[in-house]
Amino acid sequence: MDEEAYVLYHRAGTGAPCLSFDVVPDALGQDRDRFPLSLWLCAGTQAESAQANRLLVMKMHNLHRTGPGAAGSEGSDEEEEEGDEEEEDKKPQLELAMIPHYGGINRVRVTQLGGRQVAAIWSEKGQVEIYDLQRPLAALLDPQAMSAFLREEQAKIKPLFSFAGHMSEGFAVDWSPTVPGRLVTGDSNKNIHLWNPKADGTWHVDQRPFTAHTASVEDLQWSPTEATVFASCSVDGSIRVWDVRAAPGRACMLTASRAHASDVNVISWNRQEPFLLSGGDDGALRVWDLRLFQEGRSVATFKQHTAPITSVEWHPTDGGVFAAAGADDQVTQWDLAVERDQEGEGESEDDPALASIPPQLLFVHQGETDIKELHWHPQCPGVLITTALSGFNVFRTISV
Repeated sequence: MDEEAYVLYHRAGTGAPCLSFDVVPDALGQDRDRFPLSLWLCAGTQAESAQANRLLVMKMHNLHRTGPGAAGSEGSDEEEEEGDEEEEDKKPQLELAMIPHYGGINRVRVTQLGGRQVAAIWSEKGQVEIYDLQRPLAALLDPQAMSAFLREEQAKIKPLFSFAGHMSEGFAVDWSPTVPGRLVTGDSNKNIHLWNPKADGTWHVDQRPFTAHTASVEDLQWSPTEATVFASCSVDGSIRVWDVRAAPGRACMLTASRAHASDVNVISWNRQEPFLLSGGDDGALRVWDLRLFQEGRSVATFKQHTAPITSVEWHPTDGGVFAAAGADDQVTQWDLAVERDQEGEGESEDDPALASIPPQLLFVHQGETDIKELHWHPQCPGVLITTALSGFNVFRTISV
């Protein structure tokens, strides 16, 4: 890697690989770009045996800047000793609080509910479960609390609520950003269920599924502004937009029936603009303007990845920037606002390799194996986190 291309770059391992994770919001402030950084994550393992799986709550801290100017310059022996001590002080730290879970965890999504952090998890045993994260989070703040957690609490933590009505396993789950505790979950048997929180701390799950898809539902995304609207994508190649005010059989409002050439794996709803982003098995990334959605044509298509897209996400505050990960072991960063420089056009024509690169492609990050999911950190500008078979990467490039 070219270290000068990164402001921050750290790697972490958790033993068994994690298929999915989410950022846990914290009280350390917004827009923090002073180093060292601290961040909190919740992830689920895919261990070799069902009983070896864990729901992980992770605290990554002492994440120092790693780009230009981060390392000390060469000097005397005394300075070198000081440098060694400084390097020791700058070692990144990872702490874990683990909740035993029978069965591999397919997807994890975290939300804040009544002042506490809760996680919804889809697992291979065909259930969606809700866990309260307060005890593992408290354990990571204090060594004594961690001792008590390991001694007395860890094995006793059970889900707040679980739903086995899907009758098959799945991957799709999303918390509403506008209605606390509202959830949608989708399974590999093409069904989507709506969850609404109840006053007693449990959920009412509508037994009538949304069923317009004809194959596995791969991803779900609530509208960031409309409390009753969500989008879904499927192995059937379509993307659909739904309104939960209608009965499930009539709730599908908009459909792009051939959104991709084959499976649509992931979608992301832009928080600033009326755009959806999708990634498919065809390796394509497509941007959809929801005002023109019914026409079934995307407003932009990018074909840089050479294998199925496994994760996409819009930047939390810049409506033109997004990131994508693929089974070609690449993470790409994009900016829709960039156009090809007319002056540099001749140079790219001379070099066919340059000419084939879209001007909107800002950065390609490599070095991971089998990348499954990525998320921007909403409180640390430009910081991307990925999970892969090779572990976690936390990085910020000079491009975003």
